[in-house]
Amino acid sequence: MTDSHDDRPTDQTDSPQAETASAQSATAPDFQAEAQADSESGAGTDAQDKPTAAKRSRGRRGGRGRRRKDKPAEDIAPDDATQQEAELDAVYDAALTEAAPPVMPAAPAAPAEGSAPAEGAEPPQEPKAKRSRSRGRRSGKSKGQPDAAAQEPASAESQPATPADPDLEYCEDGAEELAPGGKTAECKKKRKKMFIGVLPGELVEVVLTEDGAVQEYYVEMLHQAKSKGNIYKGYIHNIDSALQAAFINYGAERNGFLQIDEVHPEYYQGSYPLKKGARFPLMQKVLRSGQEVLVQVVKEPTGKKGAFVTSYLSLPGRYFVYTLGRDQQGVSRKIEDEKERERLKGVIDQICPPEGVGLIVRTAGIGRAKTELMRDYKYLHRLWGDIRKKVQTEKAPALVYKEMELSVRAARDYLTADVSEVWVDDPDTAEQIREYVALAFPKSPNMVKVHAESERTLWERFGLTKQVEQIYSREVTLPSGGRLVFDHTEALTSVDINSGKIGGEQSFAKMALKTNTEAAQEIARQLRLRDIGGQIVIDYIEMKDGKHLREVEKTMRQALKSDRARTDVSGISPFGLMELVRQRLGSSAISVSTEPCPCCGGTGIRRNLEWQALQAMKTIHRLLRRPNCPNPLQVPVGQELAIYMLNNKRELLTEMGARVDIRVEIMVDAKLP
Repeated sequence: MTDSHDDRPTDQTDSPQAETASAQSATAPDFQAEAQADSESGAGTDAQDKPTAAKRSRGRRGGRGRRRKDKPAEDIAPDDATQQEAELDAVYDAALTEAAPPVMPAAPAAPAEGSAPAEGAEPPQEPKAKRSRSRGRRSGKSKGQPDAAAQEPASAESQPATPADPDLEYCEDGAEELAPGGKTAECKKKRKKMFIGVLPGELVEVVLTEDGAVQEYYVEMLHQAKSKGNIYKGYIHNIDSALQAAFINYGAERNGFLQIDEVHPEYYQGSYPLKKGARFPLMQKVLRSGQEVLVQVVKEPTGKKGAFVTSYLSLPGRYFVYTLGRDQQGVSRKIEDEKERERLKGVIDQICPPEGVGLIVRTAGIGRAKTELMRDYKYLHRLWGDIRKKVQTEKAPALVYKEMELSVRAARDYLTADVSEVWVDDPDTAEQIREYVALAFPKSPNMVKVHAESERTLWERFGLTKQVEQIYSREVTLPSGGRLVFDHTEALTSVDINSGKIGGEQSFAKMALKTNTEAAQEIARQLRLRDIGGQIVIDYIEMKDGKHLREVEKTMRQALKSDRARTDVSGISPFGLMELVRQRLGSSAISVSTEPCPCCGGTGIRRNLEWQALQAMKTIHRLLRRPNCPNPLQVPVGQELAIYMLNNKRELLTEMGARVDIRVEIMVDAKLP
């Protein structure tokens, strides 16, 4: 799930909590959002300042030059469309405020020629432009004539969309309920939705979609409950001076890994002068085995590796991250508006947290009132007080703070203003989320909806089953027909891009660019879905054009901006390889719901049946030559191998037994693969 360190202040240095040694050296990008689009200006803003005097056409060959007929002023003032847009926007805003459907102004009769149009009136339709016969021009409009599209008044359908209110509730049938009175307004749907599937007491699944495509997927099972974010009271089991790290016994199956740079100075025992150029003292000089420490899990244990822990604690809230041991205050770097950043910094100054406590404003704090921010701070402050009291009474190793379950964490961390609906298939869980939505989005009481159908699942209703199942597939198909192949090793993850049928040398460059661009977008999405961390190597289709290379690199970086994890991307090498380092946020859905194959041991391959049968025949041949060989000789093998040998090696087995007058019997052992 979301790491509380994701929302970090701009001036906060990155903590070396990386996936691998290479991942630790990766610099965290700024995660800056795309700049907002410029506001639309009127089609003919400049035209209204130009004189409306009549123009004369030059004399033409054949004596047909003549003065053009003067046109009315309103016919050449295309800024009326802009005026109408402003009036319609005002009417629509008033309709939203009053929770009533927008009422479009009726078009009055056309004004007399030469008179100015009435305020709020529909501008007259522009007559069709005559074809110009000016010399040297073959287009359908004369030189200096305003563009026909600019003269054409804007219709109701072409009006610019009013910015969506983030607290409005969005519906499926095109209308939204804004007030208990039942008045409706036109529904401008948001793009994101959240789906939560719950098996009470056993399983929680969370899916985030955008335009119907799955963007994020999280799973949590009760017997594999995640420990990331939990705070434990543990003790130092042993210290490795070579690694400059301590192994912490906090009650888990494997000890946690604590590096020297994650040890708060308050745990140092005695004083030790730093060597020249060193940032930290030697761990074996300032810590001792058996010493109690308070640690928080930063990264889940994976494989044979224990959890990565830190003594710098943090408590994530809705609007703040409450940090202990770091009294640095700041605003998330994802908040780019300077005025808003200054306002939030002023709120932190007014809160004035105690010494040793830091506050980081999360992106959810944008536009929130001081009272809401203060309420969140007081909750986190009380929570830390409760944790301190529990630490004094518990004996190490012990759990002193447990993170919320997945469904509640999803509402806290992922439910933002651009999420239109939250669908839940469990009534009790839906009620918990409604209580949270009532506080975070008071104007959207009907955001949370319950899936009560028994004929089909929540995933089937919204077409999510196939997309979720694809997460576990080794191959992913691209829209152009290409394929992505993901292979995981101990050191890195490789992604190979295989193109579809590319015909002709002339179209190879274009097809390679198209396939690589699609692959870059899909790879960024799959990295989020599968939560792949560490070193990632992508093998692109060969491209020789430098512009194409830069375009694919730009597409990849742009697609990774929406990733919650920190990433670092290199350029495409001369060999067509791109290196990427990504932070793993937690245990992925693949890691918690899969296990190594018992036949191949996780390698993905095994010896074929012919080879296995021959190895069994060698064993039988050796046993038959023993002087005390039992009769009959029973040989246990797996069911699949037994069927193969009885169908293909029966005569050879009979012949081998007849030589020594011993009967050979193939027995099925269900325990064998």
